[in-house]
Amino acid sequence: MTPTTVRPTQVHAATTKILRPLESGDRLTRAEFERRYSAMPHVKKAELIEGEVHMPSPVRHTTHGQPHFYLITWLGAYCAATPGVDASDNATLRLDWRNEVQPDVLLRLAVEAGGHSRISEEGYVEGAPELVLEVASSNAALDLHAKKEIYGRSGVQEYLVWRTLDEQVDWFELREGEYVPLEPDEQGRLRSRVFPGLWLAVTPLLAGDLALVLAELHQGVAADEHTTFVQRSIV
Repeated sequence: MTPTTVRPTQVHAATTKILRPLESGDRLTRAEFERRYSAMPHVKKAELIEGEVHMPSPVRHTTHGQPHFYLITWLGAYCAATPGVDASDNATLRLDWRNEVQPDVLLRLAVEAGGHSRISEEGYVEGAPELVLEVASSNAALDLHAKKEIYGRSGVQEYLVWRTLDEQVDWFELREGEYVPLEPDEQGRLRSRVFPGLWLAVTPLLAGDLALVLAELHQGVAADEHTTFVQRSIV
């Protein structure tokens, strides 16, 4: 009997697994999600929420891009004045084996300053950062329900959602396992309890007055609470 000749291309086709592209609604493990996401460099944002893939719509300047930039600028100014803190923009966040999200912004304490998240060997943030921020337009329901529940369950101490279509900022803090809204001070500012001196002037923010937002923040980082926090973080 004449032996069958197997061509190299046939062997390759038989042994190589085809990697399917990510699609919204896919149910995947975190490992499979990461494999497919890494194979799609043209995709800028995809998240795994309770084991299901979510891929947002294209981003508009007025309802997402510009608000996102304002939050980044505000947090960047705080980081510049506050040793021991670290921020990230649209970074992959590994929370557990069914949830790998990509929040618009996050602020975390460094491990040596008492933070609860860490940077993995691959460069991902793992665990719960102290503050997560989301700009919500068409995806407000997802941010205020499923993702809010996941962040709270994972131990994210504060969660801020800017609902741009509703012209509303919601800032929550975790108390006894539940998120409750932060109450504004007498000047209408929201003030972080985890990051002393991180003050947000909501009315100027919604009005697009970034200069006034930063001026109010500078008052926060000049306050005694911020000085004490920085001294403790350095030690």
